[in-house]
Amino acid sequence: MRLAHKRKVQNKLKKWVKTGATTAPKVVVKTAPKNEKVEPEQQPVSTPVAPASEIKLTAKQQQVFDIVRANPEGINPKGIGLEAGQEDAKAASWATGALKKLVEQELVVRNQQAGNKVIYTTK
Repeated sequence: MRLAHKRKVQNKLKKWVKTGATTAPKVVVKTAPKNEKVEPEQQPVSTPVAPASEIKLTAKQQQVFDIVRANPEGINPKGIGLEAGQEDAKAASWATGALKKLVEQELVVRNQQAGNKVIYTTK
């Protein structure tokens, strides 16, 4: 792998790493004399769900999210791509990658219509 390509890939991966939010809370165990029993300190464990203001989106994902939010009745991937200014042939595939990430982060809901038609709406 070329060094320039490797650097580019590493920089892309750094975008997605959130510091502090993904690390699990550490349990501190203190050693005590044999006479006393000390239980480890318990910290409340909560699932790290970030509010919408803290979720990091790329420019493309933000553009797709804005288009979906502007269409409350729902919109298909080709419609999203066309509104973003893509060519007719590439519109659906352009929007699909960003839509997958938005569905994964639960910002957008995927509704399966009859056959292979899919409509995306916001929550």
